[in-house]
Amino acid sequence: MSANELSTLLWRERELLELLLFKLEEEQLLLTAGKAKWLPFATREVEQVLARLRKAGIERTVESESVAAAWGAHEGATLRELIRVAPSDAWRDILSSHLTALTGLTAQIADIRDANLTYLRAASRSTQETLANLEPQPGVYDDRGATAMAATGGHLFDRRF
Repeated sequence: MSANELSTLLWRERELLELLLFKLEEEQLLLTAGKAKWLPFATREVEQVLARLRKAGIERTVESESVAAAWGAHEGATLRELIRVAPSDAWRDILSSHLTALTGLTAQIADIRDANLTYLRAASRSTQETLANLEPQPGVYDDRGATAMAATGGHLFDRRF
């Protein structure tokens, strides 16, 4: 285990975050185009990328522990802490560029996720309003026991007699 392997894992994580951003943008395009029938497929792809990201995060954590021990950092050192204790300027620069890229990608993902949630809420609200307007007026029984549409709603007493 080495800093080279940690850097490779960070590259892989960056690529997965870029793929997640792409998948979220695909989802957004489907939402804005009104192509709801494809959303389950897009959502499944987002979930697959998230699963790969979880695995990559675990691998990075294990490798970070190894690098932290080799560089004399405490157990559970973050990427920022590894940058501070890096043995050379080259490693500080490499890890800093990874941190900057990961932070930027995470912010972009959060923005598009929030936008997608807004679109989903609006679509859900619109669907609920449409469905509410499709329900027929409740029917009532007439004096022969047949159902009839009531213009003013049901009555407890038949007032025609």
